[in-house]
Amino acid sequence: MSKLHLVFGGKVADPQGLNFSDLKNIHVVGLFDNYADAEEAWRANAQRTVDDAEMKYVVVHLHRLLEPEA
Repeated sequence: MSKLHLVFGGKVADPQGLNFSDLKNIHVVGLFDNYADAEEAWRANAQRTVDDAEMKYVVVHLHRLLEPEA
């Protein structure tokens, strides 16, 4: 199985947390089959929104959710 990663971002209530405040406007960057590509996409989007303290992008390791014992 590929090591799938999801990159998405949106407005958060607290910049140090993961409580996304506007779920209708989540920006799904995409799915990636390796961490390097996911990190590159995350970095590009995070840098693009660096001046907005309420905007946060994350990488979710979907492979860990699909196969937690691995």
